[in-house]
Amino acid sequence: MSPPALSGDIAFFLDLDGTLLEHEAHPQAVSISAGLLRLLDDLRAASGGALALISGRAIADIDRLFAPLTLPAAGQHGMELRLASGALRRHAPATELLRRATSAVELVAAAHPGLLFEDKGISMALHYRHAPQMQHTLARAMRNITASLGDEFVLQEGKFVFELKPSGRDKGTAIVEFIREAPFAGRLPVFVGDDLTDEHGFEAVNALGGHSVKVGPGESHARWRLADTAAVLAWLEEYAIGATRT
Repeated sequence: MSPPALSGDIAFFLDLDGTLLEHEAHPQAVSISAGLLRLLDDLRAASGGALALISGRAIADIDRLFAPLTLPAAGQHGMELRLASGALRRHAPATELLRRATSAVELVAAAHPGLLFEDKGISMALHYRHAPQMQHTLARAMRNITASLGDEFVLQEGKFVFELKPSGRDKGTAIVEFIREAPFAGRLPVFVGDDLTDEHGFEAVNALGGHSVKVGPGESHARWRLADTAAVLAWLEEYAIGATRT
């Protein structure tokens, strides 16, 4: 079911790849249009600054993509947060354990052509979009690596990607942290995402009585549904235009 038109005091939490941006074969291949930058700036103004980008990407990568905009953001699935005040919170594991995890995933990537290893600093990703036949083999290898690290890391599966990240933080915990802080506090939270990694965010927003919106097909805890990125942008544009007129 399509989400309702938005009005009133909204706190926006927006996923990037597959939600605001189309998926690309390589994470660095995406580009940001002037229209998207303008829309985000309009939404930030309309929401009194209560707009945060919630992504598996590192905050440094988010800033590179969306320059010159610098927005509140949760990077690496909540491992790092930049609040509206500019304060940065990082949730990193012990250095030696992080080094072990990174080396293990890198070795798997090196052993199989067509895989892309992405070191995000606190977490790491193994992309297999160019080798989809490797899914089950990689799942087994990544589960073994995760088990060898004890309770400090968890494995997160997404669209053609396995991500190994420290436990205890996700997109849901990031949203909860934001909603406790100005200018997000007291507003109706809205989270839009498309992937398995966004389900924690949907559950958190549902518990807060907000609007959770899933982009594309597939089972989900989200209460609402939008077909694709174009539909997301049109829905957000509708709110931005309405806020400008009032």
